[in-house]
Amino acid sequence: MQKNDIYEIEIEDMSEDGSGIGHIDGMAVFVKDTAPGDVAEIKIIKVMKRYAYGRLMSLIRPSEDRVEPPCEVARQCGGCTLQHVNYGAQLRLKRNKVENCLRRIGGIENAADLCEEILGMEDNPFRFRNKMQFPIGRDKEGRPVLGFYAQRTHCVIPVTDCMTGHGVNRYIIEAVKEYINETGVSIYDEESGTGLLRHLITRTGFTTGELMVALVINGDDIPDRELLVRMLEEAVRGYGSDNLCLTSVMININKEKTNRIIGFESKRVFGRDYIYDYIGNVRFRISVESFFQVNPYQTGRLYRRALEYADLTGQETVWDMYCGIGTISLFLSEQAKKVYGVEIVPQAIEDARGNAELNRIKNTEFFVGKAEDVVTEIYSSGGDGSHADVVVVDPPRKGCDGKLLDTLIKMNPERIVYVSCDPATLARDIKILSESGGYKLKKYTVCDMFSHSGHCETVALLSRNEVR
Repeated sequence: MQKNDIYEIEIEDMSEDGSGIGHIDGMAVFVKDTAPGDVAEIKIIKVMKRYAYGRLMSLIRPSEDRVEPPCEVARQCGGCTLQHVNYGAQLRLKRNKVENCLRRIGGIENAADLCEEILGMEDNPFRFRNKMQFPIGRDKEGRPVLGFYAQRTHCVIPVTDCMTGHGVNRYIIEAVKEYINETGVSIYDEESGTGLLRHLITRTGFTTGELMVALVINGDDIPDRELLVRMLEEAVRGYGSDNLCLTSVMININKEKTNRIIGFESKRVFGRDYIYDYIGNVRFRISVESFFQVNPYQTGRLYRRALEYADLTGQETVWDMYCGIGTISLFLSEQAKKVYGVEIVPQAIEDARGNAELNRIKNTEFFVGKAEDVVTEIYSSGGDGSHADVVVVDPPRKGCDGKLLDTLIKMNPERIVYVSCDPATLARDIKILSESGGYKLKKYTVCDMFSHSGHCETVALLSRNEVR
C-alpha cells in the first residue's frame, strides 16, 4: 500500500474522532466522512506501520444509515464528525464503543448485559450547546468572518449558524460582523500577534433565558461600547423570543500569543458580569471563565443517573473527586449527610463554594489540589473525610491517577460511581479496581452529551456487594 493508491473499501466501524474504519489486506484504514456500511472508493493519503489514512473519493454504495447533513459546512468544519449518520445509528455506535472497551480493555465479558438503555437526546439532537466559541478572522476579500477552525488547522471556516448551538447565535454573529464593519476595529492575526478582536463567546441560560456575549480581545478595551451593546440588543430582539434577554456583555483580555482562548481578566461592558442557569433544581452562577457542562438537557439526566447509582438514604458520607464547580456534589448533597469535593483548579473550587452558598447548601466542603494528594492526605490523617460510604469520580480523559485508585481501595466505600468521558480509561480503571480492590461493575449507562460527534459520557456503578 502506498500514498495515492486507489482502493474500493467497505467501512466496518468508526473511530473515536468519527472516521470510518475499513481494512485493506488486513490493514486498518481510517477514512473521514464515511459511515459503517458504506462501500467507497478512496485514495490513500498517508501510510503508517500498522494502519493508513484514506480520503473519500466517491460512494459506490451508501450505507443505509447515511443521511444528508443539515449543516452546509459540516464536512469542512470537522466539529460534527457524525452528522452524515442518522441519529439512531450514532447512538448504537456509541454504545458499542463503550461495550467494546469494557470487554477488550476491562476484561468484562458480559459488558453488553450490564448496559442500561442509552440516554439519547429525547426530542431534537440539535440546539443543545449553551456555550459557543467563534474565532474571528477575515476572508480573502478582507471581510470579517466568524466560524470554527477547520480540523487540525487555524483556518476559520465561516458559519452563519451552528446547528448544535442556540438559535440566537446566528443573530449575534451578524451583529458582531456589523460592529466590525461600522467601527473598523482590527482583527487579531496569529502570526504577527497584532490586532484586537480574537473570539466571540456566547453563554445562554436555557432555563433562565439569560444571555451573555463576550469578546476576547488582544488589548484593554474596545471602541464604541455603546454601539456594540445597541447592536447586540437589536440582534436578540431580531431572534424574536420573549424568553431570552441580553443580560451580560463582557470583554475578556488575552494578550498572550497562545492557542488558549480565554484570558485571566474580564471586564463588564453591560449588565451583570455573570448569568444564572439551572441543572435540575440547583442554580449556578456562570461567568466568562466558568466551567459549566455545555449540554444542560443531558447533564441533568446524567447526574440523575449518577444519583440513582449512589443510592443515598441521607446518612452517607460522600466524596466527589474531580468535582469541578461542584455540579455533581450539589446534586448529591440533597440526599447525603455530607459531601466532600476536590478539584485542582482554584477558580472552580471558588465557584463550587459560591454555588453551594447560592443554593443555601450547608453539607458540602471543597478542597483545592490534586485529588490523589488531597484525598490521600485526608485518609492518612484519620480525621473528618477519611471515611466514605460512596465515592464519585469524574476524571479528565486520562482517567484516575493510580495513587488515587490505591487510596480509594483503602477507603473501602460501599459503592463507587464512575462518570467518564473516555471509555478506554474507564475500562482500564475498572480493571484496576476489580483486580486490586475486589470491586465489580454492576451496571452502566451511556449518555449522548455531544450529539453528532464521536464523544460520549458513561456513568458506571461498582460495588463489592449486591446492589438494588
